[in-house]
Amino acid sequence: MSPETLLLFVPACFALNMAFGPNNLLSVTVGARLGLRAAVIAGTGRLAAFAMMIAVAALGMGALLMASEMVFTAVKMLGAAYLVWLGLRILRADAGLALPGGQGTPDGVRARIRREFMIAIGNPKAILIFTAFFPQFVAPAHYWSSFLILGAIFLALETVAIALYAYAGTRLSGVMAKAGGLRWINRISGAAMIGFGALLALARRPAG
Repeated sequence: MSPETLLLFVPACFALNMAFGPNNLLSVTVGARLGLRAAVIAGTGRLAAFAMMIAVAALGMGALLMASEMVFTAVKMLGAAYLVWLGLRILRADAGLALPGGQGTPDGVRARIRREFMIAIGNPKAILIFTAFFPQFVAPAHYWSSFLILGAIFLALETVAIALYAYAGTRLSGVMAKAGGLRWINRISGAAMIGFGALLALARRPAG
């Protein structure tokens, strides 16, 4: 893969990684509640989901999602329903359950990793990124090595995005230390998750 291709791919890819969405919102929330390390560990669930999507796209199966309106709609609605359900859970959360330090939290490391995974895997627009965006930079003569390199770069930049959003969340830890502040964070985060779910439900399959 040529340096010129990478110079185009890396900044465009990082812009996609940094785009604000439900997974990055979750990194902010976990970072604010439990700290940078907990949010980064939780983010491994997202990385696992994206790695699976990259493999699916590389095998050409992503074309099915792009071609089939029914499959796209089914995945989209499941993902939207999960985001709305998660948003309602956050809105109803007890303000005393998620104070920094991790004591008495209602879920553990595995639950947070699973939540990141479910949000990422339930968004069909993510696999469309790998199906429609990656091929623009793949060298046909070196298809598999190109996809592997692009996928590794994407996951590395996604890790950076997770850390940056989690760090931004830690700056809210002072607000989270107060029950009243936590209730407001829960309201904002829960409403935003429901909003993301609604937007996903209304999203149309990209043309072509």
